[in-house]
Amino acid sequence: MESDWDACGCNIIMSMAMHAIFEGLVVDENDQVAKVTMVGDEPCYVVDDGGFQRHIPAQLVDRQVLQQLKSQIEGNEELIGQQTAKMMGQEDIFTYAMIMNQLKQMDQHMEALSETGIPEDSRAYLGMLGFRVVINVHGDVVRFDQPSQVGGDEGE
Repeated sequence: MESDWDACGCNIIMSMAMHAIFEGLVVDENDQVAKVTMVGDEPCYVVDDGGFQRHIPAQLVDRQVLQQLKSQIEGNEELIGQQTAKMMGQEDIFTYAMIMNQLKQMDQHMEALSETGIPEDSRAYLGMLGFRVVINVHGDVVRFDQPSQVGGDEGE
């Protein structure tokens, strides 16, 4: 592989994250939104553990989510590219090639997200669609809810 992903599937450069990527979308097991605060220059999700405020480095949670997203995309690039072009109403070869190129550069996009974060309005939209990350008091992703997938493997 040509990327710098380590054993947990996380880009090594992400250790310099400046933003909590999924701010407002991370909740604890009691369905309480984990607020974000800075500890020094490191963003942390704050989870209430029976009155004790646990500060969990945002990159710990964000890496898990990004790895899950990456694993869902890998191997499905063709379908994602076709469906994205179709949704855009741009089913020409040039649009498809551009989308495929973006999917191939996924590692760089994830790195950029750690530096810039997801815009607030985009996070709000993701939340309205049902995207959220449930973590425990140790920062482990317990559940990952996302909008319904078109053509998913699961029956409804």
